[in-house]
Amino acid sequence: MKTILKLTTFTVALFMFSCMENKGKEYATAEEIPVNREMQAELTSPPNVPRPVGKRKAKKLIVNMEILEQESEITNGVSYVYWTFGGTVPGSFIRTRVGDEVEFTLSNHPDNKLPHNIDLHAVNGPGGGAESSFVAPGYEKTFSFKTLNPGLYVYHCATAPVGMHIANGMYGLILVEPEGGLPPVDKEYYIMQGDFYTKGKNGERGLQPFDMQKAIDEDADYVVFNGSVDALTGDNALTAKVGETIRLYVGNGGPNLVSSFHVIGEIFDKVHVEGGDMINENVQTTLIPAGGAAIVEFKVDVPGSFILVDHSIFRAFNKGALGMLNVEGEERKKIYSGEIREGIYLPEGPTIQAMPTTDEIVESEIPAKNLEEQLKFGKQAYNQTCVACHQAEGQGIANAFPPLAKSDYLNADVNRSIDIVLHGLSGEITVNGDTYNSVMTKQMLSPDEIANVLTYVYNSWDNSGAVVTKEMVLKVKNQK
Repeated sequence: MKTILKLTTFTVALFMFSCMENKGKEYATAEEIPVNREMQAELTSPPNVPRPVGKRKAKKLIVNMEILEQESEITNGVSYVYWTFGGTVPGSFIRTRVGDEVEFTLSNHPDNKLPHNIDLHAVNGPGGGAESSFVAPGYEKTFSFKTLNPGLYVYHCATAPVGMHIANGMYGLILVEPEGGLPPVDKEYYIMQGDFYTKGKNGERGLQPFDMQKAIDEDADYVVFNGSVDALTGDNALTAKVGETIRLYVGNGGPNLVSSFHVIGEIFDKVHVEGGDMINENVQTTLIPAGGAAIVEFKVDVPGSFILVDHSIFRAFNKGALGMLNVEGEERKKIYSGEIREGIYLPEGPTIQAMPTTDEIVESEIPAKNLEEQLKFGKQAYNQTCVACHQAEGQGIANAFPPLAKSDYLNADVNRSIDIVLHGLSGEITVNGDTYNSVMTKQMLSPDEIANVLTYVYNSWDNSGAVVTKEMVLKVKNQK
């Protein structure tokens, strides 16, 4: 009996010593890290990210991802058939840690038309998994891999023609956290840029097919965050509070264009360059290559709306690469005072400034059939043409561009408003008691588009509710 007790005590002591030794053991390579049990991966749709891994042990991580081909709007009135991982563009966010053994099952929905696969840049193996995951509609494939290198990585479809599959939205991000996890922050978001190529020009309504020649020429009709023009604006804007630290996982699916990612009114405290170990500090704009990623972190010091853009700036204001981060909290005047004073500056004297002109106007191919369509198409035209100066809620920009919201000047005379859009306006005007002296060039919009955008403005932001028709626009136009 004593012998048995001695053996038992010795066995327990040996086991405890072994556990203590393993607990503090540093493995030479990530390949040697043992997995501890099995867990289902949490997958999230953009702009959300799964919970941090923290200090959890390496696991056998089960990832189940479904491929869906589905029609959705790329902007108001413009539809596109996206090919997706998980039903969204970009695809579901995958969060792992170094040493995880990922068992990945890719399912191709039986209603889909095409075979697909997946190439994960976090994989060390042929095709990043593409050779093991080629799957026809109605089937699924399973393969596994060990996460060896920490970082933020792109995944995408690699079925021929590869560019076409990526251009249709087949990309996403997989994060491999280091052992012990990333430092905690207050908010994390998932953003991915992509360029899209359609048969119709930017804004041309209806279901638009993919245009291979435009893609080859790298002539993008849309450059957007998270798959569509308004994915990160309005009700979809990101949110934060003053004093919070924000971490953005930013990817670029391409297929062609490099992103110059910038947040207007913020400075990145840290940037994990190309999603890797190198950290740059105090960065204004960071380059993200097609098929690459970056992790950016910054603390929001003051309240307001901060605009996220690709600083290849026409992409932001004309093709859709624009988002918003709305920050709430108390003002901090020592950091940002806001307007201090207003003065008059007339370097060119009292003369009326000249406006550039052009006569090239493209007619709208699909006129609105009713008021509902007018408002829908009008909002699209407003976001493409007017939002930079008059702002998303029609509030204008103080001392520069007059407000359209609750505008006494606008509501007083519909025909005058039509004339301004048709022919432009310069010189001094008074709107809601404030004086403005700037230039608005004539807008290159068809009569249908002018009717739509003005109807949208008049039916927004507590304006009069007037309805403008194409006939009204033509009548004003023919008076000149």
